[in-house]
Amino acid sequence: MGKSRHARLAWAITGSGHYLHECMALMRDYGEVDLFLSAAAAEVLAMYGYRLDELRAEIRVFRDNSASSVPVGLFYEGRYHSLVIAPATSNTIAKCAYGISDSLVTNIFAQAGKCRLPAIVFACDTAPELQSQAPRETVTVYPRPIDLDNVTRLSRFEQTCIVSDVEQLRQALGLASPCLNASPS
Repeated sequence: MGKSRHARLAWAITGSGHYLHECMALMRDYGEVDLFLSAAAAEVLAMYGYRLDELRAEIRVFRDNSASSVPVGLFYEGRYHSLVIAPATSNTIAKCAYGISDSLVTNIFAQAGKCRLPAIVFACDTAPELQSQAPRETVTVYPRPIDLDNVTRLSRFEQTCIVSDVEQLRQALGLASPCLNASPS
């Protein structure tokens, strides 16, 4: 994904700890990022040892605490060149896949699409069985068929790239991403 001199990357986190530390490290490495948090993300970040005041000292942080989702307007002002949702819960995936935009994260996904901005979504539930990091241990999870179907449905969205692991996310954030080299028309 190419960086623009003027536009930033919008990075959203939902209520999952699935490779959260790795996602946070990639976000910090990328630079020129604004962070958007779902209500659940703010809780999960604390469970994984992150403090919002420390994050705010590094980057601009928007929280889902407004019914009108005022930060969505930033997408129409050309402030962002792309959106990343990492990690993305099955709840967020389902809402995005069916056009429901009732939270900050789902609303910015919808608006990014309406602005024809590329999106990378690191879905938590991409295989019938997978390992995920809970706050104190690694656990095995078994996504339901509906969760897997929703990921497939979302993968068909224009300019939306679904990634299923940290390495794919790292590659998608690179300058020569095969997921996002189509330019908006």
